[in-house]
Amino acid sequence: MSEVSAEDHKLITLARGARGRIGAPAGAAVRDETGRTYASASVHLESVHLTAIQAAVIQAVAAGALGLEAVVQVGDEDELPGIAAATDLGGPGVLVFLCNSDGSVRTSVTT
Repeated sequence: MSEVSAEDHKLITLARGARGRIGAPAGAAVRDETGRTYASASVHLESVHLTAIQAAVIQAVAAGALGLEAVVQVGDEDELPGIAAATDLGGPGVLVFLCNSDGSVRTSVTT
């Protein structure tokens, strides 16, 4: 498992906050190639369903991000739904953390 840096802890905090604000099943945060961060929760509307990762990546793209350094998902899910969106933007070499609801890191991988 990768060591969690101060910048990665910031992503965990942002993802937990995004999840907690609306009581969503998952929250996610991403850091782009310039160090800017974006956070979101999963979205389930009648006409739109986005995973937390997809929603955070969409925010990054809309702000002009050209790549990603790291992705965090916080929640009770054992999978990373929507990780393809992060890979689409970040390509190989993106650090990904899957965290429990309390923010503890369950696993980490590099794409």
